[in-house]
Amino acid sequence: MRVLDQAGVPSPRVDAVALAAYALGLPRLELVLAPDPAPAGFVEEFAELVERRRGREPLQHIVGHTVFRYLTLRVEPGVFVPRPETEVVAQAAIDEARRVAATGRSPLVVDLCCGTGAIALAVDTEVAEARVVAVDLSPEAVGLTRHNSGAVGTLRLRVEQGDVRDPALLAELVGQVDVLVSNPPYVPPDAVPREPEVRDHDPDLALYGGGADGLDVPRAVLAAAARLLAPGGLVVMEHAEVQDAAVREVATSSGAFAQVATLPDLTGRPRMLVARRNARRDVEDSQP
Repeated sequence: MRVLDQAGVPSPRVDAVALAAYALGLPRLELVLAPDPAPAGFVEEFAELVERRRGREPLQHIVGHTVFRYLTLRVEPGVFVPRPETEVVAQAAIDEARRVAATGRSPLVVDLCCGTGAIALAVDTEVAEARVVAVDLSPEAVGLTRHNSGAVGTLRLRVEQGDVRDPALLAELVGQVDVLVSNPPYVPPDAVPREPEVRDHDPDLALYGGGADGLDVPRAVLAAAARLLAPGGLVVMEHAEVQDAAVREVATSSGAFAQVATLPDLTGRPRMLVARRNARRDVEDSQP
């Protein structure tokens, strides 16, 4: 633990215990006394794992999994590791899907920029009536979402490779989606993350949103939401805390959304846009 603390690891004790459990082949470890004697090879393997973590390799990459809400998901280098803050984004999508289900309909939910499939699978497993479609540009993310769906999902999840900036994406679902949720890349080019675990290990494709403000991809998400959502459908999108006003302006100025608002994350920071598709899209879409 001291080695990890000196290396600046944010949660040295938690990580040390997790690494020890991994070395022992246990799902978790609650140590009162160290095992005596230690299993053969444990000391050497544990030391190697600690050294990797000391070098700020993400704990999730070392142990190969992470927990998101009620799910244990496989993670791999090259695919963005889901964070606890995004569980609130998933909750907003789940709440809306449950509201739709309570009316007797089967809610259609789309997760854009799905990464590991964390949000999509949370909806898939927590809202029995939901039909969920997950999309990502990265082939690695698509493959990992499919793996996680097979491991922990209901097997109803549809996973597609596609670019959120493509106006033909999910063309067969135009005007039918009840909830569109996304944790897109949104980091501006001059705001390189300070944490080595993020800066050196999360893929640039999942971090940097494009444009001077980092909002090119989020703008594309909102354009997709305007196209895909049914009248009254809800868009839920994560963003950086300094982007709340700019994201609200994008949504409002598009003319496609009403009830545009920002909600807080677990720490109270403004990190999530929610907005409803205008109910009169038939009139709006007929305008030149």
